[in-house]
Amino acid sequence: MPDGARGVIGGKKAAALSGRLRRGWLIAIGLATVAAVAGVGGSAAALPQPTVAQVKAKLAALNTKSARLGQQYDQVLQQLSVANQRLKVLNKETARYRANFDAMRHQIGRLAAVAYERGGASSPVALLTSASPQQVLDESAILTQLSIANSAQINQYRAASRQLLNAQQAASQAHASILHLKHSLAKRIAVLNKLKQQAEALLAQLAPPQRTGTGPGGGGGGGYHGPTSTQAQKAVAFAYNQLGCPYVFGGTGPCSAGFDCSGLTMSAWSYAGISIPRVSYDQMASLAAVPLHTSSGAFTTKYLHPGDILGFAGNSHVGIYVGGGSVIDAPVPGQNVQKVALAGWYLSNLDGAVRP
Repeated sequence: MPDGARGVIGGKKAAALSGRLRRGWLIAIGLATVAAVAGVGGSAAALPQPTVAQVKAKLAALNTKSARLGQQYDQVLQQLSVANQRLKVLNKETARYRANFDAMRHQIGRLAAVAYERGGASSPVALLTSASPQQVLDESAILTQLSIANSAQINQYRAASRQLLNAQQAASQAHASILHLKHSLAKRIAVLNKLKQQAEALLAQLAPPQRTGTGPGGGGGGGYHGPTSTQAQKAVAFAYNQLGCPYVFGGTGPCSAGFDCSGLTMSAWSYAGISIPRVSYDQMASLAAVPLHTSSGAFTTKYLHPGDILGFAGNSHVGIYVGGGSVIDAPVPGQNVQKVALAGWYLSNLDGAVRP
């Protein structure tokens, strides 16, 4: 075979071998990549999943955090109510002082005009046209000139100006406080809604039977057919009548507006004719305690009476005891007022009992 032909054939063989080597490397790299991906996937799949106990523990912590934040929401809501009432009072005061100021302003305006015409004052214009008590107080030169002959009226005018100015400043501060409180409420609602979503996600990891006792709720309805001769019985009857009403942050009823836990207990006892604090912490701290232990120190619920308020999870959550080992509770957002057994979450988180 000629040397040229052998060179061509040899070149083709070398090219073919080079191509097979490249394909081999590519296949090897591909297999290695697949193995690596499979290894990563296998590792991810092998990550330990949370146990039922761990999910329940996280859920309990979320419920407690939500209950505490809910009571903080109620506290801010109370502060907002007080601030709104104060602003109403201040607005009425401001209107009264404004009327007095305007009446005095017209009187002093006439005095200033006469003094100006007689050459006894430099200019009455500021006092005649200004409705600002601050500007009036700043016009000390004119007031001093006028006070020589009309000291009593000028002093009254100064006093009216100060009264109006103080009322205006107080009303402005109250308004700023209201805006701050509303902002605080909005922030808390956002956090509460986030906690609710997290709790729902955790619950979704549990089978229905596993959800029993994981937090407030899990009860049902019922009806009250007992007597209503005592205030405690009236409070219990009221609670029964709210079964099925929605849970609403800050809710104190009626049913269409919803209840939160302490709003329900407060409203029940208000219906019975007894005023108790709005927030769960205050209810548990200010009312007469009911013992939960025997003289030997053993835990017991035998001293509980229908109508007693029970505090759970550091007293951040409350419900009304209705007898027979049952509690009526406004549990959590997304659930309605319901009758539940004093068992599971309720019994393990029971911290105190009080009697209005």
